Amino acid sequence: MFEKINDYALRCMKFEEQDLEYFDSLLQYRTFGKKTFLLLEGEVCQFEAFILKGCIRTYYIDSTGAEVTLQFAIEDWWVSDITSFQNQTPSHMYIETLEDCELLLLSPENKEKLLARVPGFERMFRLMVQRNLAQTQERLFRTISSTAVEKYLDFLNRYPAIPQRVAQHYIASYLGFSPEFLSKVRKKLSEK
Repeated sequence: MFEKINDYALRCMKFEEQDLEYFDSLLQYRTFGKKTFLLLEGEVCQFEAFILKGCIRTYYIDSTGAEVTLQFAIEDWWVSDITSFQNQTPSHMYIETLEDCELLLLSPENKEKLLARVPGFERMFRLMVQRNLAQTQERLFRTISSTAVEKYLDFLNRYPAIPQRVAQHYIASYLGFSPEFLSKVRKKLSEK
């Protein structure tokens, strides 16, 4: 059960076996059914979750009542509301399973214990945050500078496993499109 997360940690830094065993001891294995909310707006996020199996969507509801997808997360990825988790403040987002999921959860208290005892894990979590920030900046740049077709093709290129696993209206929401507009983009591409 811990092989995938330990492999993830070892890709970030070399850890001793006892350090990985301690890390594993702080994780809670949980399963969740499809369409389960892991976090609701207004709640304080009490987890960073490593996905062993499944697909998860993070989103918020805008002023018009529309859902705006921020992220999809699949196997070997982490999901959380980092601001709410870190600051222990109410979340502005929802985290929902799109498939049956198997997760390893790390609580704020256990993360602090881990970092105090094995400081090398600071590097792993720092690298995670840096990767996330880099992806967020790239997404912002693409949103501003790309055409609709370019955005969609870039999404397919970056996340080839996602389109087969999530509804098209979620992809449209992620790209900032209406579902109807995404259909037009897809039709245009199929005609080429």
